[in-house]
This record gives sequence, structure tokens and C-alpha cells, in this order.
Amino acid sequence: MKVLAAVTALIHAVIHPIADSSQRRGFPKKSLINDTSQSMIPDLLRRFGAKMAAVEMNPSVGRVMTEPDFKKGEGLAPVLVQDHETGEVLMLAYMNREAWLKTLETGKAHYWSRSRQSLWLKGETSGHLQLVREVWLDCDEDAILLKVEQAGGAACHTGNRSCFYRKWADGDFVAVGERVFDPKEVYR
Repeated sequence: MKVLAAVTALIHAVIHPIADSSQRRGFPKKSLINDTSQSMIPDLLRRFGAKMAAVEMNPSVGRVMTEPDFKKGEGLAPVLVQDHETGEVLMLAYMNREAWLKTLETGKAHYWSRSRQSLWLKGETSGHLQLVREVWLDCDEDAILLKVEQAGGAACHTGNRSCFYRKWADGDFVAVGERVFDPKEVYR
């Protein structure tokens, strides 16, 4: 029951102000924002488990801290992505507030593409989605750690399992990672 109360408090403290501000900008309210009934609580708990309810009151600001401080990074926060079972680092990406909310809403990793200047669902083209299993926030509240189930086995657009597939050895970088697919076949 404590978990249910904590998640309900989270929704009321964070999601409703988001809905109000999005309405002023002309964006439609999403179903997660609209529905704070008891029916959506089990879905949130199933998606993120009781870990989501582990957020604590921050006495310095007097409210529940539930999202990164995007202002510190000029609207972006770095996201380290790990395999939820092995701990292997898969990639580093960035989120803005929209990507953060979309990730929490869908349970699939969304990022902000700095090169394309647009929201990006990881795996939308390749099918190699990242299903979020845990969400962590660092001590300064300006960096995110996602622990994911990597669909398709590869996180990197080069076809490697991890974007960190090159290791410094003897004065140069050497490819040591596992190649899962040929990008020429996937990105036509």
C-alpha cells in the first residue's frame, strides 16, 4: 500500500504540472497525464516495479524529486545505458524533458538526437528497441542511468552490441566488440 501511495503522490506532484504546461503550449494531453486513477498505477508498477516508489523527499526543496535537472545541461541530460542483466555499457545518449517523459510513459527508451535535433525512439528503424527495466538518477540530478533489455542484441548503429566496441591498446583503438548485424542491410 505504501508503494501505491508513493506512486500516486508522484503522479500528482509531477505529471499534473506537466499536463498543465503542455496544454498552455497547445500540446494534447497524453493518456498517462490524463489518467491518475487507480487503474494506471498497476501498469506503472509493473513497468518500473517498486523501484519507482523509492524516490525520496528532498528536504532542500520540499518536494519529491522525480526528474533530472535539464537546466544544468541547457535542456539535455546525459543518459548512460546498460544491459539490465550483465551491466555492460551499451551506449551514451541524451534526453530532453520530452524524451524523459516519453520513456517513462512507454517503457521504451527515447532520446534527443543532437545531430537531427529531434526526438528519437531507439530502435525505431532497426527494430532494436530498448525496453527500460530500471531508471536511476545521479546524486546531482543531472545524469540518468537506464538499465534496459536490448531487443535484437545490438545497441550501436554500426551493428555492434555496444557503442563502446573499441578499446585503447598499444597506442591505438582496436575493435573488440561483438558485431551483431550489418548496418548496410538494416539501414537501407
